[in-house]
Formats: sequence, C-alpha cells, structure tokens
Amino acid sequence: MTKADIVEDIAQKTGLTKKEVGETVDLFLEEISKLLVDGHHLEIRGFGTFKVKERKERMARNPRTGDAVPVPARRVPVFKVSKMLKDRVATNHIM
Repeated sequence: MTKADIVEDIAQKTGLTKKEVGETVDLFLEEISKLLVDGHHLEIRGFGTFKVKERKERMARNPRTGDAVPVPARRVPVFKVSKMLKDRVATNHIM
C-alpha cells in the first residue's frame, strides 16, 4: 500500500477531496519529521511512539576485505509499536 492508496481510502470514507486529504497527510508527516529532527518524540496512544536514538561510535568490519572500519556516532529515527496495536495485529482485529 502506498501513501496515495491511504489518501484515496480516507477520501472515500470522509467525503473530502483527495487533494484535501493529501495535503493533511503531507502536513502530518512533515510535523513528525520536524519533531524528530529537533530531537523530540511523538506518542500516539494506541498506535506507537516515534523517537530519535543516539547510536554510539563503533568499529565494524568491511565484509569484502575484513578490514576494521570506524562507524561514526549518529542519530536515528525509531518507531516503537504500542501494545494495543501489537495485539490488534496479532488477532487481525480492525478498529
């Protein structure tokens, strides 16, 4: 499923135009992105939490040569699924 599919489904269910729904979805995703870039987290109860985690600098191996390669410290976005969503997926239960 793509973002366009989601927009179409929501537009059919709400009676809004695809353009209106698309703009809303884009704004929602942009706000999540801004929060993560600024180092904040977003919790959507019953769905999950978007966070930024700090990864420490470490040494890795080049699989081709076997040489040690330094991997710099970095920030990565992560998503943690809520227990409620995990349970719904496990039981195939739709809202």
